[in-house]
Amino acid sequence: MAMRSLAKTAALSLLVAFAALPLASRAATGAAAAAPPAASSTINPGDQIGVQVVGETTLTQNITVGPDGMISYPLLGSVKVAGLTASQASDSIRTGLQKYLKHPVVAVSVIQEGQSNVLVMGNVKTPGKYPLRSNAHLSDAVAAAGGLGPTNGEYPEVRVTSPDGHVDVVSLQKMLVGSDSQQNIPIANNSLVYVVGPQSIHVEILGAVDRPGDIEISEGDRLSAAIARAGVSASAKSDLNHVTIKHVGASTGKPVEINMYNALKGGDDRYDPILQKGDTVFVPQGKQPMANIGGWLLGRLFGI
Repeated sequence: MAMRSLAKTAALSLLVAFAALPLASRAATGAAAAAPPAASSTINPGDQIGVQVVGETTLTQNITVGPDGMISYPLLGSVKVAGLTASQASDSIRTGLQKYLKHPVVAVSVIQEGQSNVLVMGNVKTPGKYPLRSNAHLSDAVAAAGGLGPTNGEYPEVRVTSPDGHVDVVSLQKMLVGSDSQQNIPIANNSLVYVVGPQSIHVEILGAVDRPGDIEISEGDRLSAAIARAGVSASAKSDLNHVTIKHVGASTGKPVEINMYNALKGGDDRYDPILQKGDTVFVPQGKQPMANIGGWLLGRLFGI
């Protein structure tokens, strides 16, 4: 259990760090336009570019790239520049101007990166609308919202809805654990990013706990999480060495006995099973001082 928690924490840190890296140099200057983008980066919708044509002042202009990736340029009309590097855009415009000028010398540069607005909802720490750079990816959007909220088991899926209604379903499990970079898709302006959260289920905790009865937990939660919510203070005298679970739909009606002490002491998930909707858990009352050993460990882990 401890190893799983460390691995998950490391993966979440990697997500935030990965998303924050491209913004680091700009944050240091305190302004997005303080330093020009790298020459090898591609032009994106919303970027402001400068087009210089030597000896032609009327053709030397600063132009904002439209949402469709096009610019409107004298003599040439609509020219697609999104997805091209500055050097490639220079070649494209120079080729077009050769019909009108003899040996035109053209230089294109990105003056300022554009900005996208993305709504991030669902299982993130701070849902809301965030401004991102125009070529932002999924990891940027999740990091802007403070990272993922509580997760159980595998990392959740993310639904990314583009302004035109197209929906991409992305696996954070494949992106973070499987190192599948193709899952880190680009995010268009005015997209909706929804991180799927764990579903709530109900189990019943009976016996020597502070709050016996119906307990709400998240799908994928383990026995220790349910018992922690039910409470095992010293006055409850909970015996966590002999906890029993009766699963709904089990082939036999005989409850399964679990030694939670082994799970909490050694981080062994075999003694801390995942609960299912409708399970019934019984915590017997033990004798002092053994009754409080498990409770003390559970308190250390969950702060109760």
